[in-house]
Amino acid sequence: MAIRNIIQLGDPTLRKRSFEVTEFGAKTNQLLDDMKDTLKKADGVGLAAPQVGVLRRVFIIDYDGIQYECINPVMLSQSGSQTGDEACLSVRGKFGTVKRPMRVTVKAFDRKGKEFTVKAEGFLARAFCHEYDHLDGIVYVDKADVVKEDK
Repeated sequence: MAIRNIIQLGDPTLRKRSFEVTEFGAKTNQLLDDMKDTLKKADGVGLAAPQVGVLRRVFIIDYDGIQYECINPVMLSQSGSQTGDEACLSVRGKFGTVKRPMRVTVKAFDRKGKEFTVKAEGFLARAFCHEYDHLDGIVYVDKADVVKEDK
């Protein structure tokens, strides 16, 4: 396992749409393991493959003691709304206020290729939306009302 470099806003990779994972195996498992190590070292909540320079539809979230590995996720439903501050490991030193759904349902595959569904609400729903956006080349600053310097 390895710590990967988290690319920063301005790198064109962050603005590209990621490709679906077509093979589950050692390469994807290595990516997931590296992303977990990278996320832990960065002390973040979520990390998408494009943030480590890999244009694949993969993200991880580590929240409230539960780790989610999402490969080829699909947003099945969104409802309600919430507005709150967000930051990003690829936009160091800043945060912004973003409107997101209060509840989401996401379908994805795990590292073994098994499909699963997650229903999330509140902060976890925000995290799923934030990471999902990365897979389409969208960064939270694109949706933020205001972006401020972190104190």
